[in-house]
Amino acid sequence: MLFKNGERIVFAGDSTTDSGRKRPYGEGLWDGVGNGYVRNIDSILSVLYPDQRFHITNVGCSGATSGAMLADWEQNVEACHPDWVFVMIGANDVWRQFDEPTLDHSKITPECYRANLEAVCERTIGKVKGMFIMSPFYMEANNADPMKMRMVEYAGIAREVAEKYGATWIDLQPAFDEHLQYRYPAYISWDRVHPNWVGSMIITREILKVIGADPLY
Repeated sequence: MLFKNGERIVFAGDSTTDSGRKRPYGEGLWDGVGNGYVRNIDSILSVLYPDQRFHITNVGCSGATSGAMLADWEQNVEACHPDWVFVMIGANDVWRQFDEPTLDHSKITPECYRANLEAVCERTIGKVKGMFIMSPFYMEANNADPMKMRMVEYAGIAREVAEKYGATWIDLQPAFDEHLQYRYPAYISWDRVHPNWVGSMIITREILKVIGADPLY
């Protein structure tokens, strides 16, 4: 398994990461790390490796865009002195283009999104043992849906940034697309953006694969 005893793992992102986490830093018992995929990771690692202590910290912020995340990077991430950093951002960058189409000031263009992610990588790579960039996703089976097409475009940008800076890429959209072959989107998300417990477990599974965690059985 990739993580070692005593290491600090920080998760940054928007509401999907936040999931009601504690302030100023999401960590500790119960809903300290939130009630989403970060909670799952914390619990599963505790079950699999009870002899080790992993310091899990959730600094996700509901409503955050890549620009907002970058602006808060020093106080939210760098101040934690992490060993490993996970980033999942982009949903709000895309969503504001659809639910607030008349407010140009709230939009994050593809060029700005790329620049924000690159800035985060430049401030992080080389200072941590590893960085993971997870794709933004849209839980919709119709690939012709305008918002899904846009989200896939932004995920492609995130992948290119990950490859450029040597971050580990985790593509979540295929995992959701596979699930949606059998289940309607409302089964895992009421709005196709915020995953419920089932949707959060899909994210959890993909992370566990990448970090090489032991099976639960």
